[in-house]
Amino acid sequence: MRTLLFFISIIALSGCSASHYLKREIGRSAVLSQQHTGVSIARLTDKKSLAAYQDNKYFVPASNTKLFSFYAGLTALGDSIPGLEYLEWGELLIIRGTGDPSLLHPDLPHSKVLDFLKGRKDQIFYTPYHFENKRFGPGWAWSDYNDYYQPEVTAMPVYGNIARFKQAKNGHYEANPRFWQKSMIPDTAVSGIEREELQNVFHYPKAASAQRAAQDIPVHMTDQLMLQLLSDTLKKEVKFINIPLEIELQTVKSIPSDSLYARMMQVSDNMLAEQLMLLYATANKLPLNTEKAIAHMIEHHLADLPDKPVWRDGSGLSRYNLFTPRTMVALLQKIYGKVPQERLFKILPAGGRSGTLKNLFKEEPPFIFAKTGSLSNVYNLSGYLITKKGKVLVFSFMNNNFTKPTADVRKEVERILTGVHEKF
Repeated sequence: MRTLLFFISIIALSGCSASHYLKREIGRSAVLSQQHTGVSIARLTDKKSLAAYQDNKYFVPASNTKLFSFYAGLTALGDSIPGLEYLEWGELLIIRGTGDPSLLHPDLPHSKVLDFLKGRKDQIFYTPYHFENKRFGPGWAWSDYNDYYQPEVTAMPVYGNIARFKQAKNGHYEANPRFWQKSMIPDTAVSGIEREELQNVFHYPKAASAQRAAQDIPVHMTDQLMLQLLSDTLKKEVKFINIPLEIELQTVKSIPSDSLYARMMQVSDNMLAEQLMLLYATANKLPLNTEKAIAHMIEHHLADLPDKPVWRDGSGLSRYNLFTPRTMVALLQKIYGKVPQERLFKILPAGGRSGTLKNLFKEEPPFIFAKTGSLSNVYNLSGYLITKKGKVLVFSFMNNNFTKPTADVRKEVERILTGVHEKF
């Protein structure tokens, strides 16, 4: 009995010590002094926090939202992404999108949907009848239509719903796909590629740039444009038909699910996160509607979270999203229960090694595996931390409404979490 009481007291003291350390370091930080900060740290299976600071307050999560989308995928999708649904009707093939973003995507593995469509001799028709989304999510910045991180949301994306431009050695810009080469206009008034807001005309600088990095520009997508691009690639016409398909459909799988998850998490790809919520809708036989997918997800898989999430999009581009740190931790505990650790830590950015954490937490071996979340005046980090004693902790460190440089806030988060790694 004394031995049991001894161990209980050690655990209690450890919890107090971690909590004391956290509050002390936040309290004395000049960087964090004028902002809103919330932190929750817990063991993998404990509902009670090991250490907490304002963990019941709501914060704008930015790309920490992708952890919710990731969990949605884990609950609904298997090892492979459903890439296409179809109906064979006599000599016709009627297809509809599932939300899958992989078809002809320049940064994802080859999609088996392309092979399927190339191999069909039927006349192919496409229906978008079940798609109910708008091209942008709620609260997205309309002026970011030209920025790489805000492609439009569609039922059946092609080429990632972007055009990729790269400057050749001769100074000329080359478009991928080549389809867009004819839509480029030289312009002395721009310094990079700029698309006209409501049409796909791309202005490029006449003067050659010293840097020849690729620039991704979102395309203003319509069903007609998607069919044009797809027909151009397949070398056969895909026609439009707007009819419901309310009978059992067959499915073509496209790519391994983990390849989508890893790309989404490593580089914080907004487009993949948004389309993942449509894939969740497809798997649950819902219309392609992000709002309905989120409502379904909350009702069926997230009703037991400590604080009800205000969840509005798949990527975190919307400032309407609001989560608490302790809810982020509870979600991470759910994720850990779904995915073996080795697999999970390959998907998430690893400190000092990969993705958005490549230049942070550079100790070897990596001890942080987590998702960043950044907007103007927002920096969050939520994930898993391995202590020097070998314990795996779950944490969420959320920072909102700061006016100091994001780099300064990032360094403070790194400093404090490194202390947790070393001390506890």
